[in-house]
Formats: sequence, C-alpha cells, structure tokens
Amino acid sequence: MHLKSMTLKGFKSFASSTTMHFEPGVTCVVGPNGSGKSNVVDALAWVMGEQGAKSLRGGKMEDVIFSGTAGRAPLGRAEVSLTIDNSDGALPIDYTEVTISRTLFRNGGSEYAMNGQPCRLLDVQELLSDSGIGREMHVIVGQGQLDTILQATPEDRRGFIEEAAGVLKHRRRKEKALRKLDSMEANLTRLNDLTTELRRQLKPLGRQAEVARRAVVIQTDARDARLRLMADDLVQMRSAFAAEVADESALRSRQTEVETALSGLREKESSTEAEVISQAPRLEATQETWFSLSGLRERFLGLVQLSTERVRNLQPESAEENPGRDPEQLDAEARTLRAQEFELSREVEASRDGLAGASAARQQAEEASAAEERRVSSVEKAAAGRREALVRLTGQVHAAQSRLEARTHELERLRESIREATERSDKAQSEFQAIEVKVAGLDEGEVGLDERHERAETALIAADAEVERLRGIEAASERERAALAARLEALSMSLTRKDAGGALVAAADKVPGFVGPLAKQLQIEHGAQAAVAAVLGDLADAIVVRGVQAAVSSLVLLKEQDAGRAALVVATAGFDNHVATTGVAPTGTWLRDQVRCDESLRAVVDRLLLGAVLVSDVEQAAEASQSHPELIFVTPVGDVFTRDVVHGGSQSTLSLLEVQAAYDETESALQQAVHTAERARFDMVAARQAQTQASTLVEQALSGLHESDARMAAVAEQLGQLGQVARAATAEAARLTQTLLAAEVAHTTDVTNHEQLQERFAVAQAEPEIEVGDDQRSVFADAARVSRQAEVDARLALRTGEERVAAVGIRADQLERGANAEREARVAAIARREQRARDLTTAQAVLSGAKAALSRIEASVAQASADRSQAEKQRKERDETLIAVRSRIRELAAEFDLLKDSVHRDEVARAEQRMRIEQVVDRAMEEFGIEPEVLVGEYGPDQLVPPSLIVAGDEVPEDAPAPQAHPFVRVEQEKRLKEAERGLALLGKVNPLALEEFNAMEERHRFLSEQLDDLRRTRDDLLDIIKEVDARVEQVFTEAYAEIEREFSGVFGRLF
Repeated sequence: MHLKSMTLKGFKSFASSTTMHFEPGVTCVVGPNGSGKSNVVDALAWVMGEQGAKSLRGGKMEDVIFSGTAGRAPLGRAEVSLTIDNSDGALPIDYTEVTISRTLFRNGGSEYAMNGQPCRLLDVQELLSDSGIGREMHVIVGQGQLDTILQATPEDRRGFIEEAAGVLKHRRRKEKALRKLDSMEANLTRLNDLTTELRRQLKPLGRQAEVARRAVVIQTDARDARLRLMADDLVQMRSAFAAEVADESALRSRQTEVETALSGLREKESSTEAEVISQAPRLEATQETWFSLSGLRERFLGLVQLSTERVRNLQPESAEENPGRDPEQLDAEARTLRAQEFELSREVEASRDGLAGASAARQQAEEASAAEERRVSSVEKAAAGRREALVRLTGQVHAAQSRLEARTHELERLRESIREATERSDKAQSEFQAIEVKVAGLDEGEVGLDERHERAETALIAADAEVERLRGIEAASERERAALAARLEALSMSLTRKDAGGALVAAADKVPGFVGPLAKQLQIEHGAQAAVAAVLGDLADAIVVRGVQAAVSSLVLLKEQDAGRAALVVATAGFDNHVATTGVAPTGTWLRDQVRCDESLRAVVDRLLLGAVLVSDVEQAAEASQSHPELIFVTPVGDVFTRDVVHGGSQSTLSLLEVQAAYDETESALQQAVHTAERARFDMVAARQAQTQASTLVEQALSGLHESDARMAAVAEQLGQLGQVARAATAEAARLTQTLLAAEVAHTTDVTNHEQLQERFAVAQAEPEIEVGDDQRSVFADAARVSRQAEVDARLALRTGEERVAAVGIRADQLERGANAEREARVAAIARREQRARDLTTAQAVLSGAKAALSRIEASVAQASADRSQAEKQRKERDETLIAVRSRIRELAAEFDLLKDSVHRDEVARAEQRMRIEQVVDRAMEEFGIEPEVLVGEYGPDQLVPPSLIVAGDEVPEDAPAPQAHPFVRVEQEKRLKEAERGLALLGKVNPLALEEFNAMEERHRFLSEQLDDLRRTRDDLLDIIKEVDARVEQVFTEAYAEIEREFSGVFGRLF
C-alpha cells in the first residue's frame, strides 16, 4: 500500500488544480523557501481529517482556502483528493484504489467523499485507522517530532508504540462499549424501578378488577332489565298509536263529508250571488228610468208654471211710461252756465295778479325786517363777548395766582424729598458694604458640593440607564415569551391529532410496543423538513411501533374502535441498518444524512429515504433527475423530481414533520427567552439597588446644595434689597432734582403769565359798554306782518274764485250729460216695447208644448213604477235565498272547524306519541346501540327472561338446580332493576377500566421482566467483548513492542 496521487484545488497556494503522482518508495519534495513544500504535507494531513487550524499553520480553518493575489481573485472553496493504492488489501475495502476527498466552503460547510460517494469524517478515520494510517497515526513526521521521540518519557514512548500498533481503534471500541454499558446501567435501574412499581400497583388494581367483574354482572342485569322495560314501553306505545290512528280515520271521513256538503253550498252561494249580480243592472236600469222620468215630470211641471207666469208678466200695460225732462231745455240751461263760467274765469285772473303783488310786498318787508334783526343781533353779541372776556380774564387771573402758589409749595416739597432720598441712599450703601464682608465667609462652605452632586448625578443616570436597559430586555423577553408560548400552544394544538393516529396515541397504554408518532422520533436538519415530508408523503404522519405484533395489535384496536385507518412504521431491533445507495446529484447530499433518529429506526428511515437526494433548487433537481433516473431529487421546499414524475407547487398546510420541527424550535426559543427574562430580573435587582444608592447620594448632595443655596439666597436677597434701596434712593434723588429744575422753570413762567393777565384785565375794565336800540326792529316787524296778512287775503280770494268756476263748469257738464241720457232713454223704451211683444208670443208657444209633453210623461212614469216594483220583489226573493244558504254554510264551516281542530289535536297527540316512541328508540340506540326491531324481538314482553349470571367467587351449592328462564312480568323487572341499582350503589365507586388496566399492567410487567432479562444478557455480552478487546490490545502491543525492540537498534545505529 502506498500513496498513488494527490490533487489540490484552491488549497492554500495551489489556486489551480494541481495533481501530484507518487511512486512506491521515498518521494522528496524540494524547492526554495516559500514555494509551498509545507502546504503539500498540510494537504495530506487535512484530507485525512485534521481538525486543528493551528496544526495547519493557520488561525481558522477557512485560511486553507486560496485567499487571492494582486492578479487573481480569492476562491470560494478548497478541495484535496488523495488516492491510495490498495493492491495489497491493507485497507479493509473491496477496491484496489481508494480516493479520499475533502471539500471546505468559505461559508464553513465541509464535505467528505470516498470514491465519489459522500461520507462522514468518522468513516474516513475508521477506514484509515484499520490500516495504521490517519490523522493521529505515525505516518506523517513533521519538523521537531524526531527530537520529541528522542526526549520522550516512558509514558510517551508507550504512546508511540500504541500508535504504531493500532491500539487506538481498539481503545475507541472499548470506550464505546463502556459508554453503552453506562447507558445500559441507567436503563437497568429504570427497569428495576418500573417492575417494582408495577408489582406494587398490581395488588390494589387486582382488587379493583374483582369489584369491576362483580359490577359488570350487576350492570348486565340492570341493562337487561332496562332493555325489557324499554321494549315493553315501546310495544304499549305502538299499540296506543295504532288505536289513535283508527280514531283519526273516522274523524277524517266525517271531515270529508262536511267538506263535500260545504263545497256544494258554496257553489250554490256563488251561483245565487252571480244571479244577483247579473240582475242588478236591470234593477238599476228600472230604478234609473223611474228616477229619470220622475225628474223629467217635475221639470215639465216647473216649465208649465214658469211659462204661465211669463205670459202673465208680458201682457201689454194700460198706460205709457212717464217720459223724463226735455233734452232741449237741458241744453239751454247748460249754455247759460257756460257763460257764467267765462265771467268767473276773468275775475280769477284778476285775483291771481293781486296775489302776485301782495307776495312781492311781503317779501320786501320780510327782507327789511331780517336785515334789522341781524344788525341788532350783532350788537348784542359784541356786548356779550366783552362781558365774557372780562369773566374769562378774571378766571385766568385767579387760576394763575393759584398755580403760582402751588408751584411755590411744590418747590419746597421737592427740596425736602431730595434731602430724604440722599439720606436713605447713604444708609443702604453702608449696610450693603457690611454684608458683603459676610458673604466671603459663606463661599468657603460650598467648596466640593457641586463636584459631589455631579458625581452622584452621573452615577444615577448610569443606574437609570441600566435599569431601563434591563427593563427593556425583560419586556422584550416577556413579549417574546408570550408570543412563543402562544405559538407553542398553537403548534401543540396542531400536533394534537384527531384521526386514527390520534386514537392510537390516546390508547398508547393499550398497545404493547407503542413508540409514538414518527415526527417526534426524527430530528431533521433545519431547512430539510419540507423535503423529508415530501419524500415520506403520508408516512410523515405515521405511528412507530416495535415489532409486527405491535402493528397487528394497533390495527385490531383501530377496527374495534372504528377509528379509521393509520400508517404504521415497524421498528425492528437488530436489523441490518446498512442501506446501499448509488449515484448522487451534483452538489447534492443524501436526504437520510439530514435525519437523526434512534438506532432502532435508522434502518427503517434509510429504507424510506432510499435514493432521495437533497438539492438546492428545482433547476438542479430537473437536470439531475434526467442524468440519474434511479434516484429521487427533492428541493428544500418539497418539490420532488424523478425521471417520470414530478410533485410540487405551493404548500397550503405544514406537514406534521414541519410542525414538530417548529414545535421543537419554538420550545428551545421559549426556554431561552425564559432564561433571558430570569437573568434580566436577577440583574434588575442589583441594578435597582445601585439605582437606590445613587438616588440616595444624589438626594444627600442635593440637600447640601439646597442648604448652601438657601443661606446664599438669604444673603443675596438681603444684598439685593439693600442694593435696590440704594439704587432706588439715588434714582429718586436724581429724578427729584430733575423735577426741581423743571419746577423752578415753570415757576418763573407762571410769574410772568400772572403779571400779563393782570395787565390785560385792567385794560378790559377800562373799555366803555355798548348800548342796543330795538325801536326800528319793531317797526320793520309790523310792516312784515301786515304784508303777510295782505298776501293771505289775496290767496283766499283767488281760491274762492277758482272754486266758483269749477262748480259752474261741473253743473254745465251735468246738464249736458242729462240731455244726452234722456235722448238715449227714449230710444231704449221704444226697443223694449218691441222685444216684449216678441217674448209674449214665445212664452205662449212654450206653455202649450209643455202641457202636451206633461200628459205623455205621466203615462211613462206609471209604467216605470210598475217595472220597478216587480224588480224589487225579485231581488228580495234572491236575497232571502242567499241568506239561507250562507247560514247553512256557517253551520257546516263551524262543524268543519271543530273536526279540523279535533284532527289537528289528534295529529299533535300522535306526533307527541311518535316523538315518545322515537325518544325510546333513540335512547335504545344511544344508551345500548340496539335497533327497535331487535329491541322488541329480543327483549319484548313475549320473550322469556333469562336467569342472572353467577359472579365469580360466589358460593353455589352443587345440588342446586340450574336456573331457568321465566315469562316477562313488568313488576318483577322493575324490582330487578331497583335491586341491581342498589347493588351498584353498595359497590361504591367502580373503576370501569380496572379489568383492562389490570390485564395491560400484567402484560406490561411480563414484557418489562423479559426486557430486563435481555438487558442483563446484553450486559454480560458487552463485558465479554471488553475482555476480548483487552486481550487483543495486550497481544497487539506485545507484538509491536517486540518488533520495535528488534528494529530499533539497527535504525538508531544507522541514523546516528
């Protein structure tokens, strides 16, 4: 066996694919420093499973990937393939060449392959360890290791000998066996505890089972009695129901007869009503004819009377009408009045001219009077102005005198105020200087208070921030915990099954070998749940049982409970778990490698996922399914590809596997959230203590500052008050000085004004007074009054003349209109006489025709009255017939309603009876599951009552006769039911599942005892294996030591 070749792709300095071929013997790698000689040795160690980055001269494992140069970009993965010549069969594998490859991606993913097939690191290590080479073997001797061997202690040399002898793999197998023994001891202890507990529970459960047996017998008697009483009730109810049905038939027959008679009378009523309706127009026509003729007769009677009166009124009068006044005479009187009107008009014109002259004289007199009035008014106004000026000057002189005196007093007051303000300012300044000396002593007490307060504030802010941070973490954790708890509850409800699988889970204790849902037994890598669920299909919801017998028991249970169908996965212990797979899609992984489970399920899961490959997307799946038709390719979202069939699309609901994975993730996240919240609460206690301490320090520092500030504020307030008093006094003194200067100037001005006013007053008093004369004013006023009176008289004369002219004109107009009216009246009288003669002739003709028509109408009225009486008589006869028919209809309708109510009551009673029968039938079905025919056929009153069963354990005499069946007697069955109920009450509370639980527990105890024996035998077998391994290690170590001792002297002598 020797290394045949090694290919490096992207490993450290080997960016391009580089292949090295080795020959049997010694191979030397030479080259200058930095050319990559050590990288070749690192590649050998790395491909054989080296996991330490420092052993490969790097800081992390990703450093083995080519990191790029100035002219070449970094790569995304490193790959090394090592081919070993196995012609001599040193490696325990059926190949003459073995190629081991390892690929590392920059995202941290790593893959191993053996002859192109994906494998695990453990598979590589075990293969190499069987041949004496590998990561922990002596085949790679690096720099400094020779010195390590020369300076090794006896323990180190023993380690080298064990490594050369291949003891490590045996030691690992021994450790694995010991770990199994440790886990087995825990199982043995648990089984011992279980069997002990089961033995302890079997005794009381056996007693409960005995009580349950007795209760079953009593319950059987009670059930039989209830069924027989129920069958008797059903038979009696059915008999009563049949009798009620017969009564109903008689009532329905009478109801039919009444309904037939009622229909005939209603038809007769309808025909009579139709006849009444058909004859109604004739009656109405006769009545209308009589009414019309009667009205026409009345109209002609009135016409005769009116014509007679008209003829009498139109008879010619004996004398002519009295004529009015003569029109010619009226015209003459009108001409006379027109002449008077002309004369009066000339007088009116003369009066109008006189009025114009009087108006002009009045105007001149009024203007002269107004001018005199204006003159007199101006003179009076001038005299009043002089008097007013004297009064004003007198007031001004007195006011100036008062102002001068007030100004003098103001000057004296200002001088006194200036003196007082100056004294207050001097006093306040002296006190201010004295207090300023005290303030210097108070400043020394504030040294360090501000710094202490700032430190305390900083500590408090930090403590508050920490509390807020922890509160935020706690709140976030609580929100996350609540959300996760709700999600966990929802997922738990989703995991609660209500199908046949759920029935098996609920009855797990009744099925020996029951394991549980398959979804709970599998641990699937994140992202592969949908893929595994898609490949498994309906088996994703399957139930796992141990052994075929357990599967048979599960099916029997489902059939007994009528729970439906369920898929079962049988886990067979000791079955060969190795499942061969051939072919792989590029960049894909075996789907079974994404699933972890118990060893007893490993073979089953591998067979279920046989040939399934997980790829990244549908494009790769489609391409690989055509190149590898014997495999199944599935994407992470559950799209399944084979050569002939494709399953996929959107997923409406999550599979049970995905729900279980989500449940596990949510449960882990919930635990983490609870842990984070508890940690935050724990840290919150310390943070709150620190916050309280910092708050106390802040309050103390702030209290000190407040006390110091209070003292300083008191002094500052006093200084402020004194300074304010001093400033106010100084300002007041300055203001009063300015006011004094202004007052002195005003005093000088007031003295000058006072002197000037006195001079003006003296001059005004020296002027003479003005006299006003009013004689001329009265003369002009009298002349104006006389002229106005003359104008009024002229105006009255003019109005009188105008009225006389108007009256004469009106009288003339009336006479002219009267003459014209008289002429028109005489013409109209002649026309009326002619019209009256014509109207008299017409009235006489109308009177003659009306009398002739009246005689004919009287005969027609008599005939119409006779027809009307005959029609009224016929209508009365039909109405009497209709009333009699309707009365009979009401009688029959009342009887029909009574029959109908009786039938309805009977129907309700039968419905109630039928409901009671159905209730009995339903109760029989619900409580006992028995059809009514079976109930009456097997438990009816005509059936014999079998004897009661004998309870196990009861003493029965050997010579006692066997009980016989007897006829049904209701009283006896009621008594039997009461005795059974009394017996159940005496038994007390009965566990109905005690028998099943006792049998199941007894079976479980037997099964656990067998398992305990199996574990003990297995432990003995493992101990034997450990002894054999120890013996093999001792033998191999002895042989290796002898060989090393034989070769050491020659090798050592050759080297040194």
